[in-house]
Amino acid sequence: EAAAAEAEAAADDEDGDEGEEGEGEAGAGKKKKKKKKKGGGGGGVVAVVKTFKLPEQDNSPLVLIANWKARDDHRQCAEFNIPIGEQYPDADYPLGEIQEYVGDNAFRTTSAEKRELERLNTYDYEKIRKAAECHRQTRRYVQSYMRPGMTMTDVVQRLEKKTHELISANGLECGWGFPTGCSLNWVAAHWTPNYGDNTVLQYDDVCKLDFGVQVGGRIVDCAFTVAFNPKYDTIIQASKSGTNAGIKAAGIDARMGEIGGDIQEAIESYEIELNGKTLPIKPVRNLNGHSIGPYQIHGGKSVPIVKGPEGEKMEEGEFYAIETFASCGKGYIVEDLECSHYMKVFDAPHTPLRVKSSKALLHCIEQNFGTLAFCRRWLDDLGQTRHLMALKNLVDNDLVQPYPPLCDVKGSYVTQMEHTILLRPTCKEVISRGDDF
Repeated sequence: EAAAAEAEAAADDEDGDEGEEGEGEAGAGKKKKKKKKKGGGGGGVVAVVKTFKLPEQDNSPLVLIANWKARDDHRQCAEFNIPIGEQYPDADYPLGEIQEYVGDNAFRTTSAEKRELERLNTYDYEKIRKAAECHRQTRRYVQSYMRPGMTMTDVVQRLEKKTHELISANGLECGWGFPTGCSLNWVAAHWTPNYGDNTVLQYDDVCKLDFGVQVGGRIVDCAFTVAFNPKYDTIIQASKSGTNAGIKAAGIDARMGEIGGDIQEAIESYEIELNGKTLPIKPVRNLNGHSIGPYQIHGGKSVPIVKGPEGEKMEEGEFYAIETFASCGKGYIVEDLECSHYMKVFDAPHTPLRVKSSKALLHCIEQNFGTLAFCRRWLDDLGQTRHLMALKNLVDNDLVQPYPPLCDVKGSYVTQMEHTILLRPTCKEVISRGDDF
């Protein structure tokens, strides 16, 4: 019996190693099931994982958002109310899309030393994959109901509620990564409705849905464009192609300026016909992708979307949000409209505050968001309904940074596509990739 137990443990170790090498979600799931069947006599507690048959989700009302494929072994039910932690009790979360390194980094694919380095980082990878699976399931849910005629407040509140439900939100340990951006038309980013804003989603709108999920401070930052009128297909395809070009060019030792050049070339290969006029499509040159640190959505490095100086290099182990914006306007944004997004300054020094309400608001922000971004709606929901003057005081004291909406010229359209990637020692993993885009 002892020899049999040792042999079974060795086999389990082999299964785990093969799963980490990235044979894909389905393969990993099969291995897990085999392991559980074998383990009946081992004396340990075996987690029972229920699976469900989910039909294909039809996303045809949404321009260039692909259908979610039918699955016979999905761990989420049709009501989409099973938390991710319950679906994967063994923390065997699905891997993202694996892209192998090429050129001078091709050796990494088979390097034993690099594989061992990955094994030591498994716990960190589990957190980001859990956040990514929550993001995939949440956006599948939102794609099923987001239609013209809804108020933007209803759109984002249903999304945010589902995110908290699926990730089993627990303070700063896991929850929202940042406010749900749902910027419309010429507004490129950083807009979410404040309470009292009754904006309604229209058939001819172009909405950038940008939301984040974090587990243990590891943030998945992923966005896509929602449009219903097929006349926008080329400008949506432009940002989609730009992001995929950026992902392909990204990698260990890749230069930021060269990545930006590849993105620019992809976006500028498209044009759009609107109201009888053919307009060039261009990248928004003063918007960038960025590295992501623990509890820090903008980690310090920028990934441009236009060609420029070579600049910094990407490094092993880094997380990046590869995001691109395509515009038929000026391709240049300015701050405008009422601000909704804020974030505590990451390395803000201790500053004595004289105003009592400002002290209370800062305490609320630190307890609930830390250095993660937040919006005014969330402060209202926490009971801070008269926060405007206190918030202004925190901004004036350089403790909180405002992030106003970023707008191109009025009447133009901007699209966005974004994925989070992890530069693993052996490969590049597109953490947030799904069937939809």
